[in-house]
Amino acid sequence: MSAPAQARSAVADSYDRLAEAYSHATVVELGPGQDHPRGEGWVRAAGLAAGDEDLDAFLAWDHEQVLRDYGTPGRPDAVAGFGLHRYAWTACLLITVPWFLHRRVPRLPVENVSYHRVDGRFRVRPGAFACLPGDPAAGLPGARVVDDEEALRTEVRAALTEHLEPVLGGFGPRMRRRGRALWGVVTDDVVEGLHYVGQVLGEEDRARRELELLLPGSTRPFVGSAGFREVTGTDGSPLAIRDRASCCFFYTIRPDELCANCPRSCESERIAKLSAAAAS
Repeated sequence: MSAPAQARSAVADSYDRLAEAYSHATVVELGPGQDHPRGEGWVRAAGLAAGDEDLDAFLAWDHEQVLRDYGTPGRPDAVAGFGLHRYAWTACLLITVPWFLHRRVPRLPVENVSYHRVDGRFRVRPGAFACLPGDPAAGLPGARVVDDEEALRTEVRAALTEHLEPVLGGFGPRMRRRGRALWGVVTDDVVEGLHYVGQVLGEEDRARRELELLLPGSTRPFVGSAGFREVTGTDGSPLAIRDRASCCFFYTIRPDELCANCPRSCESERIAKLSAAAAS
């Protein structure tokens, strides 16, 4: 007789939609007694936080990618920054997408997450989650009902902090950055990741509104606001722009190739690059 199928968690449908929108965030939930995978490209989020061999292996991939694609070794702190961005951009979606789609906010401490960066696969152990009154999932084990939308946004920020704060502790010494600078990276990844998924799902405007409410500019440890605004492009038409809180350090690899919205660029340079990109 076959074993009964594992019950799906309250965020399983959100993760299915996430995988459809972004194939590098495929999530499989671990059942009772199932261990996180090891070896063959897998890293534990707890290992990244500890700064142990998982982090060494994780950043070796970034070092090799930079050398292969650009023909020059990356500065160690810049390579660590690339690695953090690539992890955080994707991992934040594990929390923000269920909130955006189904108003459910999972708690995912680092011990509950492992990641295969080449294939974009996650293994997660679902547990507690927050939801609103009237949610059909409110009676499930682990549910915590909060009063309203603002209380749920507080849960999103808390869940992101719970997962990312230890990860920053692991990456920080490799990046030679601390505190506000590291949280600037996370803030950008929270905004840009969900904004991208919103675009793919045809809900870009709602994603922007939700992010502006989530990050209004006074929610430590996050740095600044969601940063969306509108300017006049070089052709006179409205142009959507976003003020980033951090620099990705790509200029250390290609000094003449600053990102279109790099905070190191002046406003006119950014508008010119973004207008050219929009025109193409």
